[in-house]
Amino acid sequence: KKPNQRLGGEMRIRFPKENVYSEKYQDDRYEYRHVIMDEATAQKVWMLTDFMSRLMPEKEWRAAGVDQQTRGWIHYEVHSPEPHILLFRRLLADPMDPAPATGPGTL
Repeated sequence: KKPNQRLGGEMRIRFPKENVYSEKYQDDRYEYRHVIMDEATAQKVWMLTDFMSRLMPEKEWRAAGVDQQTRGWIHYEVHSPEPHILLFRRLLADPMDPAPATGPGTL
């Protein structure tokens, strides 16, 4: 069996050679992006999170190798059908509020 396939026939994952960062997209409140992890990064993330049983703070996902995005992104959801994809969001800046919309405690 190929090393990038989970055993048991549950799913087959095709990992990219390196992490792939999506373009940013948004709604009226948040800016979003997703990261398709390479196999090495996914293995680190899965070990840290007991195979995506919880969300990670920024310090953890950066230490695992997801490090090519600006500060302030929040890992906000686990999409179990695709455990090799991390979902991130950050609040859009409010033009009436000069304070940045990112930082500790920001959803």
